[in-house]
Amino acid sequence: MSAETYRDAWGIPHLRADSPHELARAQGRVTARDRAWQLEVERHRAQGTSAAFLGPEALSWDRLARRARLADTARRCFTALERKDPETAAWVRAYVDGVNEGLAQNGRPAPEFARTGLTPGQWEPWTPLGVWLATHILFAGFPAKLWREHVSTHLGPEAVALFAADGPGTAGSNGWLVSGERTTTGHALIAGDPHRFIEDPGVYQQIHLSCPEFDVVGLAVPGVPGVAHFGHTGTVAWAITNAMADYQDLYRERLRRTGAGVEALGPDGAWHLAARHTETIQVAGVAGVAGVAGVAGGTGVAGGTGERETVEVEVIETDRGPVIAGGPEGLDDGTPAALSLRYPPRVTSDLGFGALLPLLRARRVADVDRALDAWTEPVNVVQAADTEGGLLHRVAGRVPVRPAANGLRPVPAWEPGHEWTGWHTPPRAGLTDGVAVMANQRGPSTPLGVEFAPPHRADRIAALLAGRERWSAADMPAIHTDTHLASATPLLNHLATLTDPASPTDETVSPTHPAPPTTPTTLTPLTPLTPLTPQATALSARLLAWNRRMDADSADAAAYAALRAAVVRRLAAHPALAPASLPPAYPEVLQPWLALVPRVAYALEHLLRADDLYGIDRAATIRAALEEVAAAPPPGAWGDTHRLAPWRALPDATRPADAPRLSGDHDCVLCTSAVPGLTDRAARGPAARYVWDLADRENSRWVVPHGASGVPGSPHHRDQQPLWLRGELAPVITDFTRLTKESDD
Repeated sequence: MSAETYRDAWGIPHLRADSPHELARAQGRVTARDRAWQLEVERHRAQGTSAAFLGPEALSWDRLARRARLADTARRCFTALERKDPETAAWVRAYVDGVNEGLAQNGRPAPEFARTGLTPGQWEPWTPLGVWLATHILFAGFPAKLWREHVSTHLGPEAVALFAADGPGTAGSNGWLVSGERTTTGHALIAGDPHRFIEDPGVYQQIHLSCPEFDVVGLAVPGVPGVAHFGHTGTVAWAITNAMADYQDLYRERLRRTGAGVEALGPDGAWHLAARHTETIQVAGVAGVAGVAGVAGGTGVAGGTGERETVEVEVIETDRGPVIAGGPEGLDDGTPAALSLRYPPRVTSDLGFGALLPLLRARRVADVDRALDAWTEPVNVVQAADTEGGLLHRVAGRVPVRPAANGLRPVPAWEPGHEWTGWHTPPRAGLTDGVAVMANQRGPSTPLGVEFAPPHRADRIAALLAGRERWSAADMPAIHTDTHLASATPLLNHLATLTDPASPTDETVSPTHPAPPTTPTTLTPLTPLTPLTPQATALSARLLAWNRRMDADSADAAAYAALRAAVVRRLAAHPALAPASLPPAYPEVLQPWLALVPRVAYALEHLLRADDLYGIDRAATIRAALEEVAAAPPPGAWGDTHRLAPWRALPDATRPADAPRLSGDHDCVLCTSAVPGLTDRAARGPAARYVWDLADRENSRWVVPHGASGVPGSPHHRDQQPLWLRGELAPVITDFTRLTKESDD
C-alpha cells in the first residue's frame, strides 16, 4: 500500500498511507480533487494575482498582498523551515506534490474554471505557507488601529473606549472544555465552533489522516497539510479560539524620494534607504485602466480569458516593515501618509509550521503543549484534554514586547521607543468548577490584547454548563445552538423608560467588561416628549415581554432587530458623530474597519450605557426609532431577513430570498453575524461545529456549513447544510471497515 482513500456517507475523505510523507501527498491529492477551485483561488490570493481572473473587485486585496510582501514572506519562511526543520519542509513538499498531481488528474473540474477560462497553476513548496499567511494576515485586525486613531482625532480620545467592541472584520469562536468529573463517562469533552466568514467552499475540510505513526481526525485548512486548529488523535484532542491578541503594528512613516530611491526617517533621526521595486497586477475585464486609483470600486466578475489591463504597484519596505498604504506622495487622495506593517513572520521568517507534525504525533496533553511552543500565528487560546485526565488551557503564538501605544494606533517610525524588544511568554489558565470557556472574551490572553469580544457568549456558555452536573457528547448541540441575546438588555432598558420613567436605564456592569468612561461633552437639554402612539406603545410592550431569543421563526426577534437597526442608523446619522463618518482614503480592503455604521452597530451597548453620548438625546432617538418601526409593515419572522450570505469568489445567481434562514445573532452563542443598520444577512457564523469525546473518539461528531466537496452539483457539495441549519452533527467515523474505499493512489 502506498496510500488509500476511503469515504464515509458524507463524502469526508479518510486517508491511509505507509508514512507521514505519503499521507501528506495523499492529503494534497484528495484536496485537489475535492477543492480544486478553492485551491486555485487561495494560491492566487497568496500571490496577489486574483484580479487577473476575478476582475477589479479583487484588485484591492492583490495590492495589499503585494505591498505586504505575503508571497515573499512565505518563501522566506519556507527557506528557513528547510534549514531548521528539514523533516517538516519535506512533508510540506510532499503535500504540494500531491496537490499538483491531483490538479493534473482531476477529471471533474469545478465549473468555475469554465466560467473564468482559468487553468489550475503549479503549486510551489512555499505555497501552503502563503495560503496560511493570506488567510490570517487580517485575523488580528490591525486596521482597528486606524479606526482608533480616526475616531480619537474626530471625537476625542474617550471615543476609543466608547466604540471598543468585537469589530466587523474580526474572526472569533466559541469553545469549552468539560473535565471528566463533569461528564457522564468520566472522560473530558471538548466542543465549540469557530466563527469566520462563511465561504463556499468552506474554510475547513473534515479529514482523517492515518499512518503507522499517527491516526488523526480534524478540521484542516484547504491548501495546508495536517490538522492545525481542531484535532483528535484518539488519546488527545485539542481546539482553539482567537485569543484577540495584538501582535501586528502599524508605523506612520516619513518617506522621501532621492536619486537613490526612497528613504525613510528612522528613530535615530537619520534617513535610511528603503527597499523598493515595482510590480504589475493583471486586472481582467477592465478597459482603459489608468494608474492605480479608482479601479477597486468596479463591479461584476470578469472572465480569465477576457480583456486585461495592468496596474503598477510600488512596493516599499522600511526597517519596520512593508508599506501597505500611502507612500512618499501620500494616500490616493493626496493626504500625506504612509503606513508600514510589522508582523511576526516577516520579522522572524517563521510561520509556526514546525508545530504541525508534532501535533499529529501527539499522544498526551504534554505533547500538544510542547508542539504549541513553536506556534506563531494566529495567536490562539488552546484547550486540550487526553484519556489519562490531562488538561490544558493556554495561549499559543508570538506576541511582541513593545510599548502599549503600539497596540492602540499607528506610531511614528521616526520617534524612538516603539521598537520590539522580545516576545511575551504565552499565558496559561486553569478550569473553574471543572470547565473552561473561551469565546474571545477577556481571559488568559488579556495581557496580550487591546479589545476583546463582549462577555455574553462566554457567560452564557458558562451558565448553561453550570445548569447540569453531568454532560455527554450528545448534549453539546444544545449549547452550540443557544439563541439567547443578552446584549439586548441596554436597548430594552432604555425602551422601558419611555413608558415608565422610573425604570432602570442601564444593566449591571461586569467587572471584566467595564462600561466605557463618560464623554466630556455637555448634555443637551431634553425636549418634553408627547405620548407614544398606540402602535408604538404596543410594540414596546411586546418587546419588553420578549424572551430575548433570536429564533428564526420569532416575530418578536425580528421586531427587536428592526428597532435595533433603526437606532443604529439614527445614531450614525446624528450630527454629533458626523466627523467620524468620513474615513481617510486608506485602501479599500481596510475600509470595513473604518465604516461608522458597523462601528455603531457593534458598540451599541457601550453607546447606550455611557453616561453621556456627545449630547445625543438617546431617549428621543430610541423613541423615534420605535415610532418608525411601529408605523412600518410588520417585519415578519427573524429568519425571513436573517439569511446566510456566504462569500464566493464568483458570485452565483442565488437570490437573498432563496438563501437559508438562520437563527442566532452576533452576541448569541449561535453567533450568526449580520451588520445591524446595514443588513440582516449573515456573512459570519459557525464555519464548523465539533464535539471531541475523550472516552471514545467514535462518539465524537462534527459538521460544516456546506459539505466535503467544493464542486457544485456534487452529492456532497451541500449535503451537511440541513444538519448545520438544524444544529445537528454528523458522526465521526474512524473505523476503516465502516468506510467505502474510493481508490489506491
